[in-house]
Amino acid sequence: MAITIAIDPGHGGSDPGATYNGRQEKDDNLRLALEVGNILRQDGYNVEYTRTTDVYNSPVEKARIGNMSGADYFVSFHRNSSPYANTYSGIETLVYNDAGIKAELARNINREVAELGFTDLGVKERPNLAVLRRTRMPAVLIETGFVNTDADNSFFDDNFNATAQAIARGIEETVGGSVGAAAGGGIGNAGTGTNTNGGSGSARRYRVQTGLFRRFGNAQFMLQDLIEQGFPAEIVESGEYFAVQTGIYNTLDEAQEVENRLRDLGFETLIVTA
Repeated sequence: MAITIAIDPGHGGSDPGATYNGRQEKDDNLRLALEVGNILRQDGYNVEYTRTTDVYNSPVEKARIGNMSGADYFVSFHRNSSPYANTYSGIETLVYNDAGIKAELARNINREVAELGFTDLGVKERPNLAVLRRTRMPAVLIETGFVNTDADNSFFDDNFNATAQAIARGIEETVGGSVGAAAGGGIGNAGTGTNTNGGSGSARRYRVQTGLFRRFGNAQFMLQDLIEQGFPAEIVESGEYFAVQTGIYNTLDEAQEVENRLRDLGFETLIVTA
C-alpha cells in the first residue's frame, strides 16, 4: 500500500499570513505545496491536501483534516517573517519535539534545500502549534525563507522548481528510511504500535527501537540523544537501514516500562525481539 502524505499549505482565505510589499505568504505556501504534492504523486505516493484553493481553515481544522485523511506523514508549508525587513534569511523546519522520525524528516528537508543555496537555520521545537500538536502522525512545518527578505524572495522565485524537488527528496528519503518504525506526531501520538512477538511466558527477549534510518549519521544523532539521557543504546544494522535500539530485556513488562519512559520524553517507539 502506498504511503500517504498530508500536505498543508499554511494560512489561506481571510488569513494571508505574513505580507511584504504586496506579497502574501498564503500564495507562496499554496504554490509550493501543490508543486511538492505533484512531485510526490508522480513518484507513487498518495497525497492529501488540507486546501487546494484560497480558502481559510483554522490550524485545528487543518490538523483534523490531516488526521481524517489517514495520512502517514503531515507536512505544513509556510514562509517566515521577522520584525524588520531584510534582517534574516534561510530555511528552518519546526517540530513538536526534536525526536524520532519527524526530526529526521525535518533535517533531511533542510539539508536538501540548503544544498541549493538557502541558509539552514536548523530544526526548532514548537509544541504550541496546533498542526504539530494535534496531528496523529509525524508532522513538520517548513519555513521556506523569509517573506520580508528580498534575497529570499528572489531565491524562492528563481529556484522554485528546484526547491520543490529538494523538499520532495527530503520527504522521500525519510519515508524510505522509516519502514517498520512506529508512527508518532504530536502530544497525543508518540507511537501506538507495539509488536510483542510472543506472550509473556515465552523465552524471547526484547529491545525498544526508537528509529530506523537510511543515513548512518541520522542514527548516530538519535543514539547520542539516548545515551545523554541515560539509556543503554546501540545502532543495529538491518539490511540497508540502521536501527537505533535500547537495552535487552528479559520480559515484555520490562521493555514496556522503558518504552513508556521513552514516550514520555517524546521518542517514537516500537518493541522488537532481540
